[in-house]
Amino acid sequence: MADDTADLIETDSDAAGTEPVAPAEDAPADGQYGVGPFTVREVAIIGTWLIGFVVSFFSLALVRFDSVWTSGLMWILTIGVPTVAVFLLVLRRLSPEGIRRVGSLGIDQFASVAFSVSAMVWVQMMWETVAFAMSGGPFVRSWVMWVELVVMLILVVLTVFAPLIPVLREDFEGRPEAGAHRNARPVRAVVSRPAPAAVPVTEEPAHAAPAEDATAPVAQSPEDEQAEAASQPATAPVGPFWALAPVERDVHDEQGEPLFTVGPTAWALVIEDRGEVYVIQHEDGRVGYLHDVTGVTRG
Repeated sequence: MADDTADLIETDSDAAGTEPVAPAEDAPADGQYGVGPFTVREVAIIGTWLIGFVVSFFSLALVRFDSVWTSGLMWILTIGVPTVAVFLLVLRRLSPEGIRRVGSLGIDQFASVAFSVSAMVWVQMMWETVAFAMSGGPFVRSWVMWVELVVMLILVVLTVFAPLIPVLREDFEGRPEAGAHRNARPVRAVVSRPAPAAVPVTEEPAHAAPAEDATAPVAQSPEDEQAEAASQPATAPVGPFWALAPVERDVHDEQGEPLFTVGPTAWALVIEDRGEVYVIQHEDGRVGYLHDVTGVTRG
């Protein structure tokens, strides 16, 4: 009986030891894991900015209290614009229907520009301070300058160079395709304006009477002009047509945001053909632009 019990315990132990462990779930195809609503990169940006924001209230000068916020308009580029960039990054996650771009720049592009400009201002400030000290003058600025410079350089790495860093690259992979803003699209070609045709002018003798030209048009009455215009065939403009996309594609609005989709399951009404772009009218009346017209079948 004891041997049977021992065999039973051993069998259960072996079964428990050989039980397969379920593999960890991969991140969903349409998202990525993060900290709350934010990605790891966004959390790093917010935390780094918070350090710089708190430090900005300390004195930047050694001889008297003079923070970034009390040094004239210095606060705008050194900490003000970066703060706006971080606010937009947070707003993008908490309110997806809120502000999506600043002018023609996306939120990530605006943050890259804001942190880069701020970093250059702090580099210039550091350069002036060190050069003044090396020329025999006192060191007039405090540790705040060095901390702010390091903070902005880290923020530049987290935005400008993030697509090149494997740990941060995931934040930019798998994003849905979107048309470029009108101001960010490629420029149109510039062509030379045609020169006006030269018209030779000949002078006639003053004493000579002008000869009548047998080929000159005869003046017509308004009734005759209307009858002649009605008798001429009218040139019919190219009308709308139906188009069928080979795969499902986004139709964008004037700002480049997806408006609706067209696909191989239904014909779409094209109201204007602009060559590389079709102007599509949805059945509910909305009008958008189809930028990818390759392989589209015209009906």
